Amino acid sequence: MTAADLAPLMLARANRNVAGAGLDGHVTVEYADILALPYPNGAFDRVTAEAVTMFVDRPRVAAELVRVCRPGGQVLAIEFCWRKPPTAEARQVFLGEVCPGLQVDTVQQWSQLYRAAGLTDLQVAAGPFEMMTPRGFLADEGPTQALAIAARAMSRPSYLRKMAWLMPRMQRTVPYLGYVVIAATKPVA
Repeated sequence: MTAADLAPLMLARANRNVAGAGLDGHVTVEYADILALPYPNGAFDRVTAEAVTMFVDRPRVAAELVRVCRPGGQVLAIEFCWRKPPTAEARQVFLGEVCPGLQVDTVQQWSQLYRAAGLTDLQVAAGPFEMMTPRGFLADEGPTQALAIAARAMSRPSYLRKMAWLMPRMQRTVPYLGYVVIAATKPVA
């Protein structure tokens, strides 16, 4: 199994997670740009992209994910989506202040992107983005990790200021945000 990322911080985290899970020797963590993956055509049976396509040229990434997937293989994509049309304020807060440069589409737009890249048999699931709510954060991180994150957030005044800035903005956007999971097949010639 291969895990790849462009960011040194994410590569370091991935290596720690692999070691912590006892998967050394089973998972290789490599530097790679999702826009130009250094793998041959059809190199993988399964290809997964999580919360990355929305930051870059989406059609190019979808084509690249399909390229490195073997015919008959599966591509899985997990991204943010608009669950309902956001207000102008919510759109500006999320895309202009919290996540500048991010591109968020509807479930239908994400589905069309992967169909246009040549994938078939799309299976799509979507739901609310609750990670930034207290209940969702606790469910996502678990009690121990949630306490560790909260302790880290309170450990420095700069972290507290960042959280005080972020949380009210996220509360204005959460009603419009969701996640989409798309699983699809690369056709056999």
